[in-house]
Parts: sequence; C-alpha cells; structure tokens
Amino acid sequence: MLSKLKTNSKIVGTKQVKRALNSGEVEAVFIAKDAESKITNEIAKICNDKQVQVIYVENMKELGSACGIDVNAATAALLK
Repeated sequence: MLSKLKTNSKIVGTKQVKRALNSGEVEAVFIAKDAESKITNEIAKICNDKQVQVIYVENMKELGSACGIDVNAATAALLK
C-alpha cells in the first residue's frame, strides 16, 4: 500500500491531511510511528470518526521517501 504514494494522488502534511479528511476526500491515511503523538492521535481520531483506513509506517523518513519528498513526513493521505 505504501507504494501507492509514489503513483496515486496524494497529499503530504498534517494540515493538508486534516483538511482533506474533513472534506471527505481521503481513501487512506499513513501515519509515521515516530511522529509526535499529539499530532498523530488527532489524525487517527478523525480517521476513526470518518471510517478511513489508517496505515502505520515505521518512521517519518520512510514516509517522506515513499511520498517522493526529501524531507520527513508525519502524515500523508491517498485521495479518492
């Protein structure tokens, strides 16, 4: 599933993911396990409320790399 971030429509970053979740545009959310829990808990709760699949990634570096960016990423989402 992580490989879909390289090819499919995606967004990266907590603010953008949160906005897309609230708009109903998200198919699945990726959360880095080493990201700050204050951030990830809020996103995970919204996903639970909206019944959006959450996929945990080992670390922020791996998630950033999977998204094709050169910086770490705490969250990312696949768009519908």
